[in-house]
Amino acid sequence: SLASVLGRKMRLSRDRMRLIAPVGAAAGLAAAFNAPISAVLFVIEEVIGRWTAGILGSVVLSAISSVVVMRWFLGSESMFRIPAVEMTQPLELIAYAVLGVVGGIASVVFASGIGILRPAFKGLPRWTQYFQPAIAGLLIGVIAVLGAPQVMGAGYEYIDQAMHGQFTWQFLAILAGLKIVATLLSFVSGTPGGMFAPTLFIGAMLGAAVGGAERYMFPYLTISPGTYALVGMGVLFAGFLRAPMTSVFMVLEVSGNYSIIVPVIVANTFSYVISRGLQPIPIFDVLTRQDGLELPSMEELREEDILQVEDAMQPVEGPVLDAEETVEKALQHVDGSRGEDLLVRLSPSGWSTVTRDRLRALASEGKGGAKLGPLLLVPRIPYLHPDLPLETALRYIERWKLVPVVSRANFQQLEGVVSQRSVLDRYREFGEG
Repeated sequence: SLASVLGRKMRLSRDRMRLIAPVGAAAGLAAAFNAPISAVLFVIEEVIGRWTAGILGSVVLSAISSVVVMRWFLGSESMFRIPAVEMTQPLELIAYAVLGVVGGIASVVFASGIGILRPAFKGLPRWTQYFQPAIAGLLIGVIAVLGAPQVMGAGYEYIDQAMHGQFTWQFLAILAGLKIVATLLSFVSGTPGGMFAPTLFIGAMLGAAVGGAERYMFPYLTISPGTYALVGMGVLFAGFLRAPMTSVFMVLEVSGNYSIIVPVIVANTFSYVISRGLQPIPIFDVLTRQDGLELPSMEELREEDILQVEDAMQPVEGPVLDAEETVEKALQHVDGSRGEDLLVRLSPSGWSTVTRDRLRALASEGKGGAKLGPLLLVPRIPYLHPDLPLETALRYIERWKLVPVVSRANFQQLEGVVSQRSVLDRYREFGEG
């Protein structure tokens, strides 16, 4: 928000405004969680959806600057007292997979609750909107009075306590459920307190509960049950916010210990796959659609098939002429073949085109014995490679009827051609499929 306001005050162009908002988001997230790498990944993964040198450099610089300033004022201490992290039994990965399954289901419950209750509350009479926040606050206060004050606020201190085994696993599971209820009440009543902190809290409680239950049932399997709370934070991040890469690096940055990368990846993968399978539409897309906005889904863009030039490539219909041959010889080559537009191979390299009518006109002018190359109306045309994005061809197909597609290893090796018709037909087939 601050970045957008600053951009408007400075009267930046629309293109620069698109850049400055993600830069501000990276700065805020990096400072809030002391995690610059995770902030950069989240912005690229969820806000922008693509990697470009200009954007990446700005986002990285913003995140690092933000963390440097934050550490100057608050110090470089970690948000949590990280417990000893060990995993001595390969079988323990099964427990982390179970944590991923539990986290995935909890993510779906959390997201579905918001998706169902938010429009229901917004559909109530307008006058009730003045009382909804107060009623939600009252209900959250009741939860606290009845024995769970931990659900109020960000709860970072309770995450720290959960990592060090200061709660029973049964109470941790209850806290995770009550935090979901409290966050739902706060969010749908019009007083959202954010998504990131509740996600970390719920994930940590679920992780610590699974670790405690495993320690209770299999006391010799795990040495550090507090590690499950740490891994659990990433599990809900992956399942609820649908940011799998960010979730892995968030846990690694917070812990400062890369020895848990395998459990983190296992648990987060299970959570992400289950969450996506049970609820295909991510929570951010659900919210924007409820508000009447159809924005492009970053998740869909990441996984969308990218058409390449080779998908629209066609074989050459007529013969390929040589710029060193005479006009008369070229006419002999094209006699009986199909296609009005013909490719010409230049010497020592390059490509051009000529039409049958042009060849006949040159012959009628008495230039049948002249070399074809100097008589071409178009000295040289661009060429493409099969692995280029198909959108690259859009720059050329309107001006040139045929664009050659050549091998990267040998620019003189013709693989095929693309035309305006072949490109548009391929896009049409892709859209219908």
